[in-house]
Amino acid sequence: MAAEDDGSPDTAGPPLPRVLCDTAQLLSPGGDAPAGALWRLAEPARQLDANVVRLPAGGRVDTHTEPDLDVLLLVLDGAARLESADGGHALRAGVLTWLPHGSTRAVLAGPDGVTYLTVHRRRPGMRIQPPEAAARLRRSLGGGDV
Repeated sequence: MAAEDDGSPDTAGPPLPRVLCDTAQLLSPGGDAPAGALWRLAEPARQLDANVVRLPAGGRVDTHTEPDLDVLLLVLDGAARLESADGGHALRAGVLTWLPHGSTRAVLAGPDGVTYLTVHRRRPGMRIQPPEAAARLRRSLGGGDV
């Protein structure tokens, strides 16, 4: 679900705040919400990425490490367990968690599933590089030329 407009201001001037989504409407009663991303921030020229994600009962985000980005995770509905190097942390509606870059973590949904919001700095887009850039990268990693 994306914002209804294209992000272009109607008049010249600074951008204006606007409502993007009512998360309460994304949460269907009885846990009938589909799994996966229910909403994504898609505004042009944004500096952040954000998603509302639903994991069904017993669903999980496998153990992984985010090397570059800090992430905020806010549980909107349901419960989950955050597994990390220092053990497990119970997450329930209203709990805001900081996942620092470099940390290893997994999210395991509770018996009724979990819906949460994640927010992090936007990843820069991929850039086209000249062919010699790949060779320089390989050499810097000890791979030599191919």
